[in-house]
Amino acid sequence: MLEHDWFRRLVEKEFGELLDEFGDEMKNVAVVVEDWPDRGTLHRAGLRSAAQLLGFYHGVPRTARNQGYNLVAPDHISIYRRPIELVAHTPDQVRETVARVLRHEIAHHFGIDDERLDELDAY
Repeated sequence: MLEHDWFRRLVEKEFGELLDEFGDEMKNVAVVVEDWPDRGTLHRAGLRSAAQLLGFYHGVPRTARNQGYNLVAPDHISIYRRPIELVAHTPDQVRETVARVLRHEIAHHFGIDDERLDELDAY
């Protein structure tokens, strides 16, 4: 098992690098590290096993926002440490997995769904 602080710092570093690419387009989005997804998130993702979910975008995609989009809580991306540890066995694999999951969840922020990501071969 990876040290929680090391993992959190890795996620912050990888997200910071992605923010450099997207700049102002990622305003009001936070990234949080959690050990496991909760039951509600698993249900929304359509999954039964917490080990299957590596990350999740909680928010309103930019493409779904309209003039009524105000006074809402900031969007956030959850990165799930324990499921990532189950699929990534070395620090380099963890880093690559975290970066891939972050890019995937950021795509959801921009309104790109899983089907389109699959078409783009983004996995």
